[in-house]
Amino acid sequence: MRALLVIDVQNEYFTGALPVSHPPDSLARVLEAMDAAARYRVPVAVVQHAAADPQAPAFGLNSPGWELVPEVARRPRDILIAKKLPGSFTGTGLGPWLESLGADTVAICGYMSQMCCDTTSRQAFHRGLGVEFLSDATGTLDIANQAGKVTAEELHRAVLVTQAMRFARVLTTAQWIDTLAGKGRDCSQGL
Repeated sequence: MRALLVIDVQNEYFTGALPVSHPPDSLARVLEAMDAAARYRVPVAVVQHAAADPQAPAFGLNSPGWELVPEVARRPRDILIAKKLPGSFTGTGLGPWLESLGADTVAICGYMSQMCCDTTSRQAFHRGLGVEFLSDATGTLDIANQAGKVTAEELHRAVLVTQAMRFARVLTTAQWIDTLAGKGRDCSQGL
């Protein structure tokens, strides 16, 4: 059995301090994945990040940026997971919830590709779960810091290539939906 993890699809990435820019239609693909999960009865966990410091400039608890994007908030979900660190398993009830379902595979969509999505994928892999990483339903933005600069497109591509090396089966949302419909190779038995 698989479950869909919708990671940090929050206003911070659209109207806040960290606007996601690549892939440009990633939110539409997240919504397609959620709709397909509902259609094929795939359990959905929506994960919501909050900064450890409620006064933080991004993801402050109960701030406008912390809120789920309205389109995600109004879609069906089976559980809402609150987290404070990049990994969706760390300090949360995600692991026990997946175990209670008998899930052996997680599909990952949301933000950001290189941070919470990548970390959660690696955590799932380390737990022995199969991972499906939705390439067009995850996204990021241009990053510049003391280590250098990277465009959103370059960073996203590097994450996808790395995920495909070891941790996950990288799929488009359409390919994932075909798998649910029985038209594609199933990854539910792990990697």
